[in-house]
Amino acid sequence: MTTDDSETPETISLEITDTLDLHSFRPHETADVLRSYLDEVYRLGIQNIRIIHGKGVGAQRKLVRTILSRDPRVVEISEPPENAGGSGATYASLAQPKA
Repeated sequence: MTTDDSETPETISLEITDTLDLHSFRPHETADVLRSYLDEVYRLGIQNIRIIHGKGVGAQRKLVRTILSRDPRVVEISEPPENAGGSGATYASLAQPKA
């Protein structure tokens, strides 16, 4: 019997809503998770989203906002009010999918 010590990525299925909470993902998964999420919300026609990345030292916030700013489907990025996450979250508006 042999054992394989390599780590196989686990597939996780999530309900797609207007909010993505990144707390349940490892930092190195953030970029892939966010890009997949953007693909799905765009496909579903969800135009206003909130990404919860946490406050921390700001590394996740910077990564999230960099990815959003480089995605041509994203037309606006803003910081929510404190009662919606403040600096621990990011709002984004997406263009309407082309029919």
